[in-house]
Amino acid sequence: MEGMNERLKAAAAKLLLTEDCFYLYDEAGIRSRARALTRSFPSAKILYSLKANPFLPVARVMKEEGFGADAASAAEVRLAVSLGMMKEEIQYSAPGKRAKDIRETLELATLVADSAGEIARIEEAAKEKGIHVSIGLRIHPSFGFAGGRGEPSKFGIDEEEAITLLNDWHFPHLSPAGIHVHLKSQELSEEALALYYENVLLMAERLGRTEAMELSFVNLGSGIGIPMDPEDEEMDLALLEKAFAALAGPFHDRFPKARLFLESGRYAPGPSGFYVTKALDRKVSEGKVFLITAGTMHGFLRPALARLVEKYDETGHPALCEPLFSGARAFPISTLREGNPETVTITGNLCTAADIIAEDITLPRLAEGDGIVIGNAGAYAATLSPFAFSSLERPKEFLLKETGDLEGV
Repeated sequence: MEGMNERLKAAAAKLLLTEDCFYLYDEAGIRSRARALTRSFPSAKILYSLKANPFLPVARVMKEEGFGADAASAAEVRLAVSLGMMKEEIQYSAPGKRAKDIRETLELATLVADSAGEIARIEEAAKEKGIHVSIGLRIHPSFGFAGGRGEPSKFGIDEEEAITLLNDWHFPHLSPAGIHVHLKSQELSEEALALYYENVLLMAERLGRTEAMELSFVNLGSGIGIPMDPEDEEMDLALLEKAFAALAGPFHDRFPKARLFLESGRYAPGPSGFYVTKALDRKVSEGKVFLITAGTMHGFLRPALARLVEKYDETGHPALCEPLFSGARAFPISTLREGNPETVTITGNLCTAADIIAEDITLPRLAEGDGIVIGNAGAYAATLSPFAFSSLERPKEFLLKETGDLEGV
């Protein structure tokens, strides 16, 4: 897990003079990790999953690093377009697209149909506009992420159903141009991802032999994770690069017109983001020290949720549920000052007993106004937090630019 460097600490201390809680993202860290991905997969176009962190300055950095967009809503499609992305760089993949979302985005992005019914709705929209469009199909494979038989899923069209649809294609305004598959996030095993990629490409070949499929692209999703526990090791991109190249080369020989896509949400911004909150009050109850901080659960839900899962799970090994729960030790806590250690419980200022991010943790003794830093806050953090609860002020977001300037919106 990455901690704050001195530049970030100085920026956080400066912001604490005017802000009680905020997100701080490191442009240098984001760019470094984004470039590691693009170097490792030269034969693939990488799409940035905007749902991970749609903060405009962060999204702009990802665009500048050559990423396209994986959009999960019409609003995210609009964001990608505002950044200057072309239609072929934007894939809109989400279940349950509304008719108005389909009409709005039909000519702005490649729509990835999530069901047979959605294909029909896209056909209706294309017919209304009098246009012909190429679409993708999200496929629910017959296999699972680690092999074996797949399990039922809310996502995608079952592989067998997709083959039947493609062999009896009756949507005159649509051409099925590619497939999208995504089965797992936050994977740290290179071998597991390589096996998954191999199975997806084999399935793409099966679908590519159907009557209607053009197979101009295959989106393999991603799954590339980041360390979220002190014992986690960073993914070895060199090993994954070698395995991916060995699969992509022969596939391109058989399907030279098919472009490969990978998705990445958390990888670049996740470890490069920090949530900073100010100590507002301290009290002692029955001998226990409570430190009350600003916008804790309100501004960053996931650490409080991790603690709740840990507290109420009786197995001792709760199953991960991405992106809500990534483990009990996923969010390292540090301070911006040194001092004599003390054991405290860190709570927020919401009117609920659940607003606790750490219990009986040892930190330097903090006074009112001191800052606490929570790591791994660059992805699936602000987007998942209950800003409306208690009508508290929403924490601001800032990007520390490589120039040293702070950018906020």
